[in-house]
Amino acid sequence: MEAFKTITGEAEAEQVIEKSRFIALVKYIEIAAEAEKNIKEIREILPNARHYVYAYRIHEGRIEKASDDGEPQGTGGRPVMELLQHRQLWNVQIIVVRYFGGILLGTGGLTRAYGGTARLALENTAIVQLVPHQIYVLRIPYSWFEQVRHGLKQKGTESGNEQFSEEIDLEVYIRDGDQDTFIGWLGEFTNGQVSWKNAGTVLKPVSV
Repeated sequence: MEAFKTITGEAEAEQVIEKSRFIALVKYIEIAAEAEKNIKEIREILPNARHYVYAYRIHEGRIEKASDDGEPQGTGGRPVMELLQHRQLWNVQIIVVRYFGGILLGTGGLTRAYGGTARLALENTAIVQLVPHQIYVLRIPYSWFEQVRHGLKQKGTESGNEQFSEEIDLEVYIRDGDQDTFIGWLGEFTNGQVSWKNAGTVLKPVSV
């Protein structure tokens, strides 16, 4: 599992160029089926557009796909794909819809229009780095729970699921490379009263 850059949430942008209306939508995806579903949904939501240009990149399998959807070859999908590649973004799809305004833009004009509208939408998203984190499950005596939770908050350590039984199991997420430091802190902070086990790896967003 390796780190890569992506986006959080969705965003859109719109501009009118020579009477043609361009609408760009940016979405986070993980598999190709999501991308195809998004394209189908946009065609249903905006049924009267002339072109539905798109590009997407999926980190798993290093999948890249783009479509000009009837525009001259290389004038729609390619500038959108180049934007994703230049920003080194994965698991992102950009769809740019065009309502034709009656004026031909030429190949250069189309390239600038599609790439520019996609860029405007992308600027409305938050870009993050998905970084591998180890999932540690801490087994905490009830008498230590509030202290440990406060200590984790002070350290900026993200926590997750809590399970209550004879003791409390609490998930925490430790960035790869920080495990030894965290385990050392935990032992010192709790006088060895809290045990732990590794429960796998997960990708977590980190601001860039």
